[in-house]
Amino acid sequence: MEILWVLIALVMLGFVLLPFLRRGRGAIGLVSPDHPDAADPANYGFVREEELDIRMPGPDQDLMDVLDVVQRTQDYRAAQQLLAGTEAEGERRWQRVQAFAGAASLELAQRPGGVGEAPGGQWLRVWRAAAPKDAGGAAVHAEFLVQQAWRTASPGTDEFRIIMEEAKAACGDAALLAPGDPIPYIVELSVARGLGYSQKDFEQLWLKILDRAPNHMGAHLAALHYWCEKWHGSRELAYSFAEAAAARAPQGSLLAAMPLFAVFEHLPEVTLVSGFWQTEVVTKAVHGALHAVHSARPDDPMLAHVRHLLVFFLVRGERWSEAMSQLVHIDGHVGALPWTLSADPAAEFAVYRALAVAGYEANGGSPATLPH
Repeated sequence: MEILWVLIALVMLGFVLLPFLRRGRGAIGLVSPDHPDAADPANYGFVREEELDIRMPGPDQDLMDVLDVVQRTQDYRAAQQLLAGTEAEGERRWQRVQAFAGAASLELAQRPGGVGEAPGGQWLRVWRAAAPKDAGGAAVHAEFLVQQAWRTASPGTDEFRIIMEEAKAACGDAALLAPGDPIPYIVELSVARGLGYSQKDFEQLWLKILDRAPNHMGAHLAALHYWCEKWHGSRELAYSFAEAAAARAPQGSLLAAMPLFAVFEHLPEVTLVSGFWQTEVVTKAVHGALHAVHSARPDDPMLAHVRHLLVFFLVRGERWSEAMSQLVHIDGHVGALPWTLSADPAAEFAVYRALAVAGYEANGGSPATLPH
């Protein structure tokens, strides 16, 4: 019986890959890297797969430098100073809070501690103990607990609920330390999803965020998860939430790309029809995201997130030139959807990048014709 299921899975996989594997004019054929016809991403200046940075969606050298200092010295003060100097309502502060919390959580997973050995992430514990009134440390601690719940326990279990309840209390503590800061409430969005807040309670939480940072893209992405079909909403509610955000997006805001994230969250498990990627709902969402990217500030911290998702959709839609135009901006960093859902984000990204290069060259493109 197990062999039968394996054969069925292989057949289904063949259907999924068929659009990428067919040959002919305008189509591409995957060959081994050493084949004379193999397209080489290195010809475009792209980073080798083993050198891709899976920690962040795009560059933030100040964050990387501080993380290196904190993890090497186990001294929290550099992280405290960086957050204190980062705009409270901005997207970058939210990304940095997530990064510090994720680093502490990963350290703890790698070094859980034991007899005579301190657990990993000890610097965060020291930070909270030494500076209990520091709003940055409180926010990082709350996000750390959220990430611990998702990393170490399964939703619905007592263990998961206990950690999430602790995270909820930590969000409340962080909010009291900085009443105008949206970050504690953005962290609580994940708590709301995990604990299954009622829609009324979730909307009350969401209003607190809108009062503080109405155009915060990271907050909208976190809220979208709650409204998705796989959590506490439906496809219709998620689409409605995303389209409403896009409709009220001010000029230059990446909120116009929200419908593309809603489409991604509701993709079918297996897409047997290649034309799915050219359907009206997908095409409209892609066009909205492309418009958002073209209108956004070049230094918008969320720009890389949208570009990464666009690469996924543009490659699946065989829009090779447009995919390449996004790749030149984001190559080197892969810490974003959809790659982070894979066990090996760098390898997943590299496959799509190779497909984009092969498709681009199959249609007459070359390094000389690719604008940077």
